[in-house]
Amino acid sequence: MRINGYFEYLASFRDKWNQQLEGDLLKQFELDPSRKVTALSKGEKMQVALIGALCPEPDLLVLDEPTSGLDPLVRREFIRTVIGAYQEGDPENRTVFVSTHLITEFEGLIDEFTVIDKGRDILNMRTEDARQEYKKITAHFIEKAPDLNGLPCLYSRLNDNEAEVFVRGESDPALAELKKLGAASLNKESLSLEEVFLTTLNARKREQLKDQAEV
Repeated sequence: MRINGYFEYLASFRDKWNQQLEGDLLKQFELDPSRKVTALSKGEKMQVALIGALCPEPDLLVLDEPTSGLDPLVRREFIRTVIGAYQEGDPENRTVFVSTHLITEFEGLIDEFTVIDKGRDILNMRTEDARQEYKKITAHFIEKAPDLNGLPCLYSRLNDNEAEVFVRGESDPALAELKKLGAASLNKESLSLEEVFLTTLNARKREQLKDQAEV
């Protein structure tokens, strides 16, 4: 099939099909509708698949690694202008469910997220709650950073005279302990969703190692 024929075929199975959106996305992706689908590159096939998913304007849009194969410029444009615009078109009735490893690129669109490790749901939160609850404390020491074993935190890492401490919930106990350890300066900031993801997995591994050691 050619691209235009492929879309006609898809549209025949749908209750509705937004032809204006089809045309706009073809122009945005610079796709010639007369080209055969089998002659397209991997990235172009992904673009065609995305157009096919968006044009029926479903209430629930499920996307599994939707930007795989797209070059960085096209990927960013697609995430911001296409997925974002689709959701904002009817925010009360449309839900976009995305499975992705490109957390940073989707962060501005995420209302709620789930972290899955080895098939298990280990964290589910609203984005605004995560930004309030998860913090990173950066501590600078005049000399080499001390051992932080026993510090009330999820996870920590050292780099010469600097320590990064990741906490969930109340951060004052960790701040007080770092002051006792001689921190020359302390800075606290909210985590990005990617940092929440990494912190959650690192904390989980830490607990697993602890449990193994106790056994």
